[in-house]
Amino acid sequence: MEPDVNLNIHYSAPQNIWDKIGKVYESMPYWKGCDNGPLWEEGEDISLTASVEPGGIQIYGKMPDEIWEKWYKELKEKLTIALGYPIGEPEDGFEFKYWDKE
Repeated sequence: MEPDVNLNIHYSAPQNIWDKIGKVYESMPYWKGCDNGPLWEEGEDISLTASVEPGGIQIYGKMPDEIWEKWYKELKEKLTIALGYPIGEPEDGFEFKYWDKE
């Protein structure tokens, strides 16, 4: 499978939110680091990258279906707990939270 999803995390999030997101990323299986953006990798079958886009955090790459389903569910659950609001895909009805730039 070649996942390509957007999550309802807006680029206007303050640094403390990005710090929480970073901790969740690091806790996920297959974490490899953040040299050129967050990366999860294992052999030739798993290679995911995350980036911040106008439509939310985008996660894309490749991962076998059976691993992706569990991994993606775990990521959304951990982000929901860490950030304190439901995390999911905007096209599935998950609302963005916007932060004031004060």
